[in-house]
Amino acid sequence: MAETTRTGPTVAEVTAELDGLADPKTREVNARHGDDHAVNLGKLRALAKRLKTRPDLARELWETDDSAAKLLAILICRPKAFGRDELDAMLRQARTPKVHDWLVSNVVKKSPHAEELRVAWTADPDPVVASAGWTLTAERVAKKPAGLDLTGLLDTIEARMKDAPDRLQWAMNHCLAQIGIAHAGHRARAIDIGERLEVLKDYPTSPGCTSPFAPTWITEMVRRRDDGTKA
Repeated sequence: MAETTRTGPTVAEVTAELDGLADPKTREVNARHGDDHAVNLGKLRALAKRLKTRPDLARELWETDDSAAKLLAILICRPKAFGRDELDAMLRQARTPKVHDWLVSNVVKKSPHAEELRVAWTADPDPVVASAGWTLTAERVAKKPAGLDLTGLLDTIEARMKDAPDRLQWAMNHCLAQIGIAHAGHRARAIDIGERLEVLKDYPTSPGCTSPFAPTWITEMVRRRDDGTKA
């Protein structure tokens, strides 16, 4: 039997390289946001660019307990190669904010299973899982709203967002803002809900950035869009 020649780096070689890129100061900064990886994201993206798409290596990296390895796995995987149940399991394993956000944005949104998972996750009792469902819903509100019950979404947001855990609250607020920005017929109600619930009203915002407080966010994005149209 002919000997099989291995091509490309092994998971051990890649994780060793990640360990070499780890920086205690980066870990300290990330810890303030609930993350635990110690590799600068620019260096992580550079490594991913060098590795290119490697689905098998990505799966192996994902199975490690290291967040940097999981982030790298997301960057070098083939999103459409994952099954529905596989993505569901991966989301439940993605317990740090950055891994969770990158998985949803870079993998799940590109998957043919995105809509099925959106529906299932939005109704999930785990608020972290549910937040992924609301993130996908906000995406649909903005890009593919046909078939969505926007009034029903606003009803749910009005009833649940105020007391929702932080990550779920953030995702629901994003959805609220997208409804107000993208759908003029629901804009007044979206702004009214935001004003009454006052979610993220006092969130610290850097100069030049738009506040995540939904009434401010909606008003500013609509203004920019209208100014661009008139220009």
